[in-house]
Amino acid sequence: MQNTNLKVGDQPVFDARELGTPKMLVLGLQHLFAMFGATVLVPLLTGLDVSTTLLWAGLGTLLFHLISGRKVPAFLGSSFAFLGGYAIIAPINADGTPSELLPYACFGVACAGLMYLVLAALFKAFGANKVMRFFPPVVTGPIIIAIGLNLSVSAINNCETNWPVALVAIVVVICCNIWGKGMIKIIPILIGVIASYIAGVFYTLGNGTFMEAFAAPVAEAKWIGFPIHYEKTVFAIFSNGADTGLLLTSLVTIMPIAFATMMEHIGDISAISSTVGENFIKKPGLHRTLMGDGLATALASLFGAPANTTYGENTGVLTLTKVYDPRVIRLAACFAILLSFCPKFAAVIEVMPAATIGGISLILYGMISAVGVRNIVETQVDFSKSRNVLIAALILVLSIGINYSAMGAVAIPFGSVTVNFSGLATGSLIGIILNAILPGKDYNFENDEPNKTGVNFEMSQGKSLLEKEE
Repeated sequence: MQNTNLKVGDQPVFDARELGTPKMLVLGLQHLFAMFGATVLVPLLTGLDVSTTLLWAGLGTLLFHLISGRKVPAFLGSSFAFLGGYAIIAPINADGTPSELLPYACFGVACAGLMYLVLAALFKAFGANKVMRFFPPVVTGPIIIAIGLNLSVSAINNCETNWPVALVAIVVVICCNIWGKGMIKIIPILIGVIASYIAGVFYTLGNGTFMEAFAAPVAEAKWIGFPIHYEKTVFAIFSNGADTGLLLTSLVTIMPIAFATMMEHIGDISAISSTVGENFIKKPGLHRTLMGDGLATALASLFGAPANTTYGENTGVLTLTKVYDPRVIRLAACFAILLSFCPKFAAVIEVMPAATIGGISLILYGMISAVGVRNIVETQVDFSKSRNVLIAALILVLSIGINYSAMGAVAIPFGSVTVNFSGLATGSLIGIILNAILPGKDYNFENDEPNKTGVNFEMSQGKSLLEKEE
């Protein structure tokens, strides 16, 4: 039943049906636009199909919600973590056409998705408390911060294509969120995209490039088209006989990336828990969310779409709108599926000004890092202890430093194959190992229950930091 007295944007909303169907639909569209820029960028960089990507982003999200009990307001979009794997196995051709080896890279990503099921089984067998001892807030907090900061360079690069257009998006989002009333306050991202898109169109009109940059690609695209193309799917490697050597190379090169993406998943679920105020680590449990994410990634890759991952952009939208109902996310997933059958709409999105994507991303990526800071503050991590300072410092420096260094990754040779560990993978693994071996742990996940947010755990002595200070 619609609640006309509900002040949207000013207080948490856990049942969006109270807002009415029209507002729910608009909120779903906003989540769709929030993930669109980054989601379609991955296929553009790898040679995969945009429509197929949209289809499996939607189907993967619905599968995730089904497996996780329809409780977690998470959207699954294209993962950037596997870009290095695609580039090594199937680099895009000089003329921009997809590599013939792309199905082999997809096969490796699909197998990497199955590794999620192994970690999910560990959570199920031993319980979240025992496994989460290796992922306390002093580890997950800096990882969340690093996720946002590592993404920030793409936002700045996109903004640099046209700072005035990017600033339109930034200013509109800020104004709508701070001074907007009613529905304006809870759809700042959508309004920012539209305003900045229009500004970008007028800019191209002024330069006389509108027909070439915008109108022509959209006019040439069909209204209806099937989003899956057999020749682009991973099944193509079995039609003419697969090269065993290439399969093994793909597996060894790409599967280790799953260690980083699984850590990102745990960090994202922690961030969503902190944002919403519900302990999703405990219920429905990381074994369910990991299974949903892993199966979505495996299936998407088998059909020629990028790996899926829980999307920080949509977590940023949750933070801005305070509408936490998973139904809104599922609406966005349905919109993505529907639009995947419309190549013309995909063309409209593909020609969206890069500066528009940059302006929106600049805010949303910052929101991710801010949630990581909030995680650390709310859990009252004691940085007077050297072990905590060292763990957080190494996670941040390795995750960010390696990512922006000349090498870009840590190369570890395995026989004739070299496996590249990204900065985030390296920082996460080092942080987890240090937390496991260094003495003086603050948190005891085995004996103490997490509080409602899933991030403010009790001290092993039975008292919180705040209680000890008092």
